[in-house]
Amino acid sequence: MSGDSRGAMVIGGASGIGLASARVLAAEGYRVIIADINEGAARSAAEGIDGEVSAIGMDVTDEASVEGGLSAAHGVHTVVNCAGMSIPGVITELALADWRTTLDVCLTGMFLVLKHAGRHVADGGSIVCIASLNGRQAGAGMASYCAAKAGVLMLVQVAALELADRGVRVNAISPGLVDTPLVAGISLVPGLTEEYLENTPLGRSGRPEEIADAVAFLASDRAAWMTGAAIDLNGGAHLRRYPDIPARVKSMAENADRA
Repeated sequence: MSGDSRGAMVIGGASGIGLASARVLAAEGYRVIIADINEGAARSAAEGIDGEVSAIGMDVTDEASVEGGLSAAHGVHTVVNCAGMSIPGVITELALADWRTTLDVCLTGMFLVLKHAGRHVADGGSIVCIASLNGRQAGAGMASYCAAKAGVLMLVQVAALELADRGVRVNAISPGLVDTPLVAGISLVPGLTEEYLENTPLGRSGRPEEIADAVAFLASDRAAWMTGAAIDLNGGAHLRRYPDIPARVKSMAENADRA
């Protein structure tokens, strides 16, 4: 079943998985609002998508910004939150400010989206939260991101319980390595991409469109009996181990010193 002119808001929709999700939802007939901290990029993205697509600025770490955006979109059928970031660092060296920044965006930001989407999404609607492979798989150097995404998975379950009386479904998607601007820095560390792929049984990274297709499924009536779930969409990477990022970075630094 298509969107049938239902409304959808994609938060963090100016690039990567969010942009792909906005495109797929628009193609399925949804009226799409792209929300992003970079309002200019959101407007440019909206202009490049066929269909009824608009854009607003939103900072998921600012409750007034989240509340204002979602209250203005009152009655939308689907809310998708793709906003995220990560500051790597081993626990013994990670700055408290960097820990807090990652949790503010990835975990507190998700809480604020769920809080206000839960108030304003239409009865019978859908909230889709982009989590991560790191919500269930530990990675050295990824303490703040792993903790945040694990928290997201539990928030999704609690929200699914609390919003079920209105028929609102809340689900998560946990991507592995996907070709987006968020992970572009991985290619700068020699051997790191290869280690990711060696630990992905299907042997390749994902495409944003593959995550977007899962978003569209969770938004649709095809997923009408699914809530509180997390879809592992990572090529099977959860079956193996996470790359050793600190070791790769250390090796790169040592090679640079010898050069």
